[in-house]
Amino acid sequence: MTTPIKSSTLVLGKLVQGRDGIVIRTCTTPEEFKACVLLQKEVWQFADIDLVPVRLFVVADKIGGRVIGAFEGDHLVGFVMAIPGSRTGHPYLHSHMLAVGESHRNLGLGRQLKLAQREDALARGFELIEWTFDPLEIKNAFLNIERLGAIARRYTINQYGVSSSPLQGGLPTDRLVAEWWLKSKRVTAILQAGVRPGFPQLLTIDVPREIYAWKASESERVRARDVQSRNREMFLQAFAAGKAVLGYERDKQGGGKFLLGEWNEDWSYASKHED
Repeated sequence: MTTPIKSSTLVLGKLVQGRDGIVIRTCTTPEEFKACVLLQKEVWQFADIDLVPVRLFVVADKIGGRVIGAFEGDHLVGFVMAIPGSRTGHPYLHSHMLAVGESHRNLGLGRQLKLAQREDALARGFELIEWTFDPLEIKNAFLNIERLGAIARRYTINQYGVSSSPLQGGLPTDRLVAEWWLKSKRVTAILQAGVRPGFPQLLTIDVPREIYAWKASESERVRARDVQSRNREMFLQAFAAGKAVLGYERDKQGGGKFLLGEWNEDWSYASKHED
């Protein structure tokens, strides 16, 4: 039985150690960035051509982004990396990568890293953090939507092209765009009470629990591709009609379900011509 990670706090580059022995702090040195690259390779098993290199971690740190690491002693066990962006004159952070080593998964550490990222972003005046995620990854979708309070109302087809990561299963790299509005009532309610606000559900989009086995099997991969294609069309039509992903459910068998409705908060940096 695993023990949940207790709260560790980031105070803008200082070390603050929780009782669990995990320290969450900013990464600033070349050695720490090299450790991020190695952990990235371990988690996604990318070919070298797909790896985010040390130089980009350095640049992110220099231009207003942030690399935040989770350390057990001197050993990096997780990190989250963001780079700055701008839309219609509004600065925001794009969180490009969140990684947790296999030995420290399912302990809540990914969520702790995201909360440290939020704390840092708010202290520096950001209201929005965005990132992309694979709609076929059930556990990740649950974290993003239910545990953090992100919403999704944009879908990109094959965003990164062909991926060398076996986790992608050879499928197109379709992605949902998570919008994490840090000061929204939705996010505040979820982080304070642990429960997302209710809403009228207008549509559900299912992800079967077998999706991982289908992606991993050459003979069954066509079934995963069929699910991806079906869900892609449903998302695109729903978003064009003004719906947003506001909830996510997991069943006892391990399947997932996106819950879509109309978001009643007025947070957006989109131009009037943007999809």
